[in-house]
Amino acid sequence: MDISFGIENKKFNYRVCAIIINNGKILAMKDGNSPYFYLPGGRVKIGETAEYALLRECREELGAEPEITRPLWLNQAFFSEDVEKIRFHEICIYFLMDISKTDILSRGNTFVSFEGKRKNCFEWLSFERLKDEYFYPTFLKKDIHNLPEVFTIRTEIEEKLIDEVKEWIYSI
Repeated sequence: MDISFGIENKKFNYRVCAIIINNGKILAMKDGNSPYFYLPGGRVKIGETAEYALLRECREELGAEPEITRPLWLNQAFFSEDVEKIRFHEICIYFLMDISKTDILSRGNTFVSFEGKRKNCFEWLSFERLKDEYFYPTFLKKDIHNLPEVFTIRTEIEEKLIDEVKEWIYSI
């Protein structure tokens, strides 16, 4: 069971994401439901460690087993998702990954994999291209140039939700 639940028009997720980098590019993906790029990864299940969840998600989405180099960020995000039109409160741990023992680079600049019936389209996006691309998480458009040396906790609040999040926090 995924660690995810909804209350009214809000949803909480506990997720993990893979930061896979090669030659100034990051591996991003899209599926048939999303108009934007995002990172490989997914929800953590009850009883899973974040590391195990990420390795499981990489096997499912990429059909490969990259190794975890180190955790980079724990990001507390508050955003409104464009497809589901739901306000999200999401905790996501981002891990830097090593793909040197996989065949991912040999698949080309764009490639497709299937997760059951779900089609995942992957593309290597240059760091410079990110700033103009429809891509989540938005903080990565800038921070991809300065990966932290130590595990860092950060908070990202979508601008249109700042007042709502403040009101929610202060009402507790």
